Amino acid sequence: MAAAMARGLRDDVDAMLFTDSGSGRAEALAEELGGEAVDTNRELAERADVVILAVKPAKLAEAAAEMRGAKAVVSLLGATSLDTVREAFPSSEVVRVMPNVGVEVRRGVLCMAGVADAELRSLLEGLGHLVELPDSEFDAATAVMGCAPAYLALAVEAIAEAGAADGLDPALAHELVVETAAGTAELLRDRDPAELRRAVASPGGSTEAGLEALDREGAREAFAAAVRASLERMRG
Repeated sequence: MAAAMARGLRDDVDAMLFTDSGSGRAEALAEELGGEAVDTNRELAERADVVILAVKPAKLAEAAAEMRGAKAVVSLLGATSLDTVREAFPSSEVVRVMPNVGVEVRRGVLCMAGVADAELRSLLEGLGHLVELPDSEFDAATAVMGCAPAYLALAVEAIAEAGAADGLDPALAHELVVETAAGTAELLRDRDPAELRRAVASPGGSTEAGLEALDREGAREAFAAAVRASLERMRG
């Protein structure tokens, strides 16, 4: 997710620094985005105006010990409260952010807890739709907006594959479904989902038949189960 944010921010910042635990991803990202891979977390914290913290939660204390004095920290750590990160970085401005992968193309959803200064807030808003939430609601929000791109991608894949199975060129089927999904998302900004379903599904028509099939196969229950499973894993 940090890589997706970096790709979305590439034109909004003067420079980007990257570091990792030896995986090589920092160097690859630096080469891709025109940034710089540095050798240590300490160097990154000393040179950066804002640190995007994307380590495994179990590594928080270790990372914080190396990055004492960081000016501002944006925590992407899952299942790790804002207070926990603030305790690890007592002298830093800290906010908790959970973005989804759409930030890579500046159309993401970002949930934020904590108070960001005007400059940091502007950077985050440039990545998509920023929503301020109480820290206690982050798990539920993550199960909805953080995981949902994968669920929606599965739906697009399944519909496109069904079209291809009936003779459409696979690339064309994919294009048709993706563009339909994009237009539908725009409509859903202003229209209730049930209203939109009714507008498309005329009585006795092919869309109504498809919706009835989805009900028989338990589509709604399957998506609800996916959200519950994500929550259970985060809280497990």
